[in-house]
Amino acid sequence: MNIRESMEQRELKQLSPYAAHSLHSKGRERQEEECDVRTVYQRDRDRILHCKAFRRMKDKTQVFLAPQGDHYRTRMTHTLEVSQIARTIAKALSLNEDLVEAIALGHDLGHTPFGHAGERALNKVNPDGFAHYKQSVRVAQVLEKNGEGLNLTWEVIDGILNHRTSGNPSTLEGQIVRLSDKIAYIHHDMDDAQRAGIISEDDIPITLRMLLGYTTRERLNTFVHDIIDNSFEQDMIRMSAEIYEAMMALRAIMFANVYENPLARKEEEKVVKMLTELYEYYIEHPEAMSAEYREMIAKGEKKTQVVCDYLSGMTDQYSMDKFREIYIPKSWEVY
Repeated sequence: MNIRESMEQRELKQLSPYAAHSLHSKGRERQEEECDVRTVYQRDRDRILHCKAFRRMKDKTQVFLAPQGDHYRTRMTHTLEVSQIARTIAKALSLNEDLVEAIALGHDLGHTPFGHAGERALNKVNPDGFAHYKQSVRVAQVLEKNGEGLNLTWEVIDGILNHRTSGNPSTLEGQIVRLSDKIAYIHHDMDDAQRAGIISEDDIPITLRMLLGYTTRERLNTFVHDIIDNSFEQDMIRMSAEIYEAMMALRAIMFANVYENPLARKEEEKVVKMLTELYEYYIEHPEAMSAEYREMIAKGEKKTQVVCDYLSGMTDQYSMDKFREIYIPKSWEVY
């Protein structure tokens, strides 16, 4: 018995009967020889962690566009916080931490530059629409490794695809990530907004603070404990109705004061205009894209999808550099 097989047997003995055991995975689209050291979910986690799309997330907006400060969250730090929250919950419930971590690390691989403003821009211009959760799966299964994809397990793909609010993950591990994503962005977006001076604790109704906690740290602790208490030895991951409603009320406050803040929206209009212009340019000039994207079109992929692949893979700064290169006149140089 090798190391992987020993870990698979250990999972069967130690994890909850409701856990997604590595040995019982539905497998991959393309069959592969098993690793002798790592389980299938551990391999998926490592593949995501080492892929190019994961590294690019460090330069993609979470909420604040091009913030002036070193401590504001990016798409990558958001992803890491989702992973840590989800792993804490999974460990407490004796569920599969490796599967939780793989889903969490991969859930935003397909996110656009400039956060949801970029997503809205591509959704508007692409005839087939654009959604980051679908793009995350496309990145993992089609675009990475020079078109070979990461060939992730069914359970990881299901968790990534269903991490959105309206999603319905098939595993408890996927359900944990779905809730942890919401908890993470409410928690850290509130923290960033307070740092930016956009919102203060006094903007949160005292009834919510009495129930959830008087700091972002206390509220995070309340959410995590509530999930554990209400999901222990259950076949579903859930929060109590009272805490869930309070969390959604906190989310509504964030939308009113931060996400739909007129100052933030003004900058988002620029993002939409810029990405729309870039989309139209590359539709007319696909030869200007990188070689791998040109090859995809040559192989029969829809040009509209490939242009969205190219744009959504850009970091904030790279998209601005491309816009300047294409549309902003350069000063005259004498050679």
